[in-house]
Amino acid sequence: MDISACLDEPVTLEPMSTVLIPSGFALEVPEGYEAQLRPRSGLALRSMISLPNTPATIDADYRGEVKVILVNFGREPFTVRHGDRIAQMVIAKVEHVRFEEVDELSTTMRGGGGFGHTGVAMQ
Repeated sequence: MDISACLDEPVTLEPMSTVLIPSGFALEVPEGYEAQLRPRSGLALRSMISLPNTPATIDADYRGEVKVILVNFGREPFTVRHGDRIAQMVIAKVEHVRFEEVDELSTTMRGGGGFGHTGVAMQ
């Protein structure tokens, strides 16, 4: 679902700054689900506008207005106007798990290889 800005007047987002944009609606997410807010690819590609906490989570017990935190990673100011599509929303099932403390973890080929690990030995 596209999320649109609900504004009385335009809001200008300066480079490397954030702003909270209201959507004009609230929703009740069923227990066991969450709403996730995600950036719009066109805004990211053309203007470097994104969400700093993506995906943003709206929990099932939240009852307030849906608001979107936008960040301007670009070099130019960006103006948000009433009705502009600023984010996308997805409803996703939330799995509840129980954590168990253990003394050891099972081994894998990757092991503790971190970010960007491709299976190629690091030098």
